[in-house]
Amino acid sequence: MAPSHETRTRLTPAPLPQAPLDAAQRLACLRLIRSDNVGPVTFRELINHFGGAEQALEALPELSRRGGRRQAMRICPRDVAEAELEAANRIGARPLFTIEPGYPPALAVVDVPPPLIYVKGNTGHLTRPMLAIVGARNGSAAGQKLARLFAAHLGAAGFVIASGLARGIDAAAHDAALATGTVAVLAGGIDNVYPPENARLQDTIGARGCLVTENPPGFVPRAQDFPRRNRIISGLALGVLIVEAARRSGTLITARMAGEQGREVFAIPGHPLDPRAEGTNALIKSGATMVTEPEDIAGALAPMLREALSPAFGVPPEPPPRSDTPLPDSMRGVQHQVPDADRERLLTALGPAPIDIDELGRATGLSARAIQIALLELALAGRLERHGHQLVSLKG
Repeated sequence: MAPSHETRTRLTPAPLPQAPLDAAQRLACLRLIRSDNVGPVTFRELINHFGGAEQALEALPELSRRGGRRQAMRICPRDVAEAELEAANRIGARPLFTIEPGYPPALAVVDVPPPLIYVKGNTGHLTRPMLAIVGARNGSAAGQKLARLFAAHLGAAGFVIASGLARGIDAAAHDAALATGTVAVLAGGIDNVYPPENARLQDTIGARGCLVTENPPGFVPRAQDFPRRNRIISGLALGVLIVEAARRSGTLITARMAGEQGREVFAIPGHPLDPRAEGTNALIKSGATMVTEPEDIAGALAPMLREALSPAFGVPPEPPPRSDTPLPDSMRGVQHQVPDADRERLLTALGPAPIDIDELGRATGLSARAIQIALLELALAGRLERHGHQLVSLKG
């Protein structure tokens, strides 16, 4: 549950190159994300392959056709993307893409980071070391006191406190960290208030802390959007503290995702007869780090702080080519067509069972570039399923 540094390094892919975006590039990025079959991995592969969103947009129809798509691919219309950006501007939110500076460095290097997040407030918090504190919505008085205690002490020690703005433990942690820095990750749009009783707290965080969501303005969250929010909470942070959690709860989903992302997982033990402690006690039994005071967490995360404070957890990458600079032929993906025979060889190797991309190379003998382009084509044609950790399969 608390992976070693070697495990964290192995699970951490290289971040996308970053450079400031102008208005045209930002609009192109949004259109690319909102187009058919362009998920987070495909967005990253397209940007890496073509060097920019505008070039990728131009290539989408041909790539999807070569991947076997028979109908014309739906590309997000310019006016639809412009309307979304205008709606964000009206509520004081702005888009932040993985390919521009200021995107949270810890989130940028998870296996599949959200290509776009909307942010409102003090975005400087996003590049500081974070600790997530989450727990039960019906948190006990003692649990909420502990959340406030840990949030205040660790905030004073230099950590931004991240949570999900839920009732109970989340709200207590946010409130205690307002003075030192807090980030609230929302399941809906930034203008969507949930739960209603936290409306004032949400407004305060939008002014003094930072609100974050991957969903557009006006979006009303559904049940499946809360686990997606949880992966962002854990992805933003160096570690996650579980204060109280029932045996079956969204809080434990956050803990599981934290472990998958290579984050440290901490848990405060609870009374064996309290159902709100069943989950936390089970986490400790399965390997989470038991903590009883803030110094336990500060000491455990201290060796990671230098890594977290460096740009994108490493050496700053080279910026991508600007959209107004002609790309060399070597970067124009449409010029690198995969021969039909090679594509058929890859299709034969693929099936409904997830397979590692490196294994595809060994099985087919194709170059990494050829496999990358062919998988892009299949993804844009809606024929490829991505499972994370470099695993892919054909859709049924």
